[in-house]
Amino acid sequence: MSFLTLVTMTPLGKGESVSKYVAKVVDTIDKSGLSYVLTPMGTIVEGETWDDVMNVLKEGFEIMRKECPRISVLMSVDNREGKSGRIKAKIASLEEKLGKELSKID
Repeated sequence: MSFLTLVTMTPLGKGESVSKYVAKVVDTIDKSGLSYVLTPMGTIVEGETWDDVMNVLKEGFEIMRKECPRISVLMSVDNREGKSGRIKAKIASLEEKLGKELSKID
């Protein structure tokens, strides 16, 4: 099973640049051992179960909440039974169908 989750956690009221707060959440995801891809607009996290992903995101949220009393969280979840490694597989599938390599974050 695969849970792909696109998440954006943004502290509100902390000024224009919030990377110092976001970095702490990304560090939590990185230390979790789950597969993830960092993008300029959010982070995609993949785990085997809902709890795998949500527990890590909750931990990151709680870390951000220590310094930020207001946080906006946007999430999109794609669950698929019988599949794993979809962070790379979904892109590879599109490239195969188009017959060319697509631009992606390395």
